[in-house]
Amino acid sequence: MGKHAGDCIRTLRTQYVAPMDTASTERKPGLFARLFGNTVPEGQALYETCVAQARRPIWYARLGVVDSIDGRFDMVVLVLSLVLLRFEREGEAGALPSVLLTEVFIDDMDGQVREIGFGDLVVGKQVGGILSVLGGRLGVYRDAVDAAALRRTLWRGTPPDDATVAAMVDEVATLRGEITSVPLATLLAGRLR
Repeated sequence: MGKHAGDCIRTLRTQYVAPMDTASTERKPGLFARLFGNTVPEGQALYETCVAQARRPIWYARLGVVDSIDGRFDMVVLVLSLVLLRFEREGEAGALPSVLLTEVFIDDMDGQVREIGFGDLVVGKQVGGILSVLGGRLGVYRDAVDAAALRRTLWRGTPPDDATVAAMVDEVATLRGEITSVPLATLLAGRLR
């Protein structure tokens, strides 16, 4: 899935991002401008909103998600999945935003993996594994975001009591409803509500 996900992203990127018109006066930022400039990638604001949503204390303090690297990752992937599934339901209008948001996620995960201490030789493999997890979670959440799905994906087999799981299901359903009902332009501007 990791290699396949990368191929899919490249295919979508080339399909939905028009090549730069050489006769155009509008120039896209080059590598150094992207690395050292203040250019913000498309999808960055929405990604930051997803991460902020995933870091809300309620998930950890009241709803039993373990406040660890794995728990935080699971929450980011949950929120990101809800947004990507919304884009999927938008059809053609959601294709490019989905690709751009996924690219920002990949860039962030690449940085996180490097920060943890993985070297250049294994970063690609680690990020590929992360993309496989995202793809798997999209499949699970596409089918249902219910107690069974959340037990498997958020608590990795050791969920809290049934009342806490039910509260988490309700909270995720509320978030999913907000993401589903917000106008697409609002979502693209980086706001889930």
